[in-house]
Amino acid sequence: MPRESCPICRRSTSTHAFVLPSRGDAAVWKLVADNHPHHALDRGVCPSCYDTYRGFWERLQHGRWAVGRDGPWVLPLHWRLKVDDRYTGRGVTIAFLDSGFHLHPDLVEPENRVIAYVNILHRENDEQALWREVSEPNEDAWHGLMTSVIAAGNGFLSGGIYRSLAPQANLVLVKVGSIHRIRHDDIRRGIEWVVSHREQYGIRVLNISCGGDYAASYLTDGLSQVAEEAVRRGIVVVAAVGNKGRERGHPVLPPASAPAVITVGGLNDGNQLDWRGYRLYHSSYGPTVDGLQKPEVIAPSIWLPAPILPGTSVAQRAALFDQLDRAPDDRFKAILNAHRGIEPRLDALIDRPVFELRDRVRRLKRRQRVISAHYQHVDGTSFAAPIVSSVVAQMLEANPDLTPQQVKLALIETARRLPRVNVDRQGWGVINPRAAIARAQRTRQSAMHMLASPAGSLGERDPRGRNRRASKEKERRDDDG
Repeated sequence: MPRESCPICRRSTSTHAFVLPSRGDAAVWKLVADNHPHHALDRGVCPSCYDTYRGFWERLQHGRWAVGRDGPWVLPLHWRLKVDDRYTGRGVTIAFLDSGFHLHPDLVEPENRVIAYVNILHRENDEQALWREVSEPNEDAWHGLMTSVIAAGNGFLSGGIYRSLAPQANLVLVKVGSIHRIRHDDIRRGIEWVVSHREQYGIRVLNISCGGDYAASYLTDGLSQVAEEAVRRGIVVVAAVGNKGRERGHPVLPPASAPAVITVGGLNDGNQLDWRGYRLYHSSYGPTVDGLQKPEVIAPSIWLPAPILPGTSVAQRAALFDQLDRAPDDRFKAILNAHRGIEPRLDALIDRPVFELRDRVRRLKRRQRVISAHYQHVDGTSFAAPIVSSVVAQMLEANPDLTPQQVKLALIETARRLPRVNVDRQGWGVINPRAAIARAQRTRQSAMHMLASPAGSLGERDPRGRNRRASKEKERRDDDG
């Protein structure tokens, strides 16, 4: 049966299975056209892509959303990465090292999935004092709040729209510094704590969205060596490569420079669903001091929906913008008057017509990266690494027996390289969550088959490898599907 690659997802599909436009679903096809301007609609799409876009369209009917690069919101990650929603990180614990954290509703409602918090800067860790520390917002919490929610948030405050790829994963939060400074040796101490408590909390993944103070060889650097030790102990270590791609030298610092660590660089997908618009983010890249090429993979690192820290001036402005957006014209100025001082640039225009004020609100939201009352969009490889950590959690849910080495191999072998982009900047390419999970499942099935097969039966069939080529082709199709 003739086969052709879907022009959107590039999966190999029977030509007879392609879905073509019809009058009855014009709105769905308009959504396809808006997000894939280079695609000729008369070619159709594969059934999987059609079902995906029909699902998008149905979800959009329940909210006041506008899709596209110029819309007032940011596309959810599980749409952009076309993930397998059957896997949610259930039963997998991810540990995070960062400057601080906050118990955001996306992590603790309706169920608290934060199973431990520690501050390695304090010698005495009083449990009640620690939990107060993450319950009351403070400026140190900003960065870790965003990394943890991007990796494992369930989108509680967005009705599930801005959920992560692993919304049922458990979390262990490890504070290793402040918003102003995270020290090289404190990151090392944080990793040591994770390694020593890995069995107590069932830690399988460690996300590190911070870097050391200086470049160093993994052969002599204590931070790199403890990261390598974590991998040897069965923890998948994922680290952000940094954002210095525009600088001369673009250094990759420990622990991202350690060989066994999965180092993540940045992708700019343009906040759209058409892969042909993808380009690189200005992330750091190797070679490292030891001559290793980093990063291994890249993931979205801009236009990323992230929570706003409650109790901050940013949260106050976002709440005001949201209230004004929803207000009828005859209530708009009364609301603005009642909240004077929150946004002086609006206060100064109070005598202008309402339509002008609404336009200014839209501009301010875009300038301040506000999506809604509870979310903003952020950028940096600090937030690309948690996306990879969430994919790893999905893989480990699909196959708990995977080793860190198998996880890394599956991620790099299923990644897709960007055309016309230097390999040294993108590694093996853009992560492909569906294919990585499929590879994890197949590894488990293969192991079960080997255990069930009589001794000596494996390898006896097909001595000339006739069926091996067909098996490899099927494996490639399964990855893409």
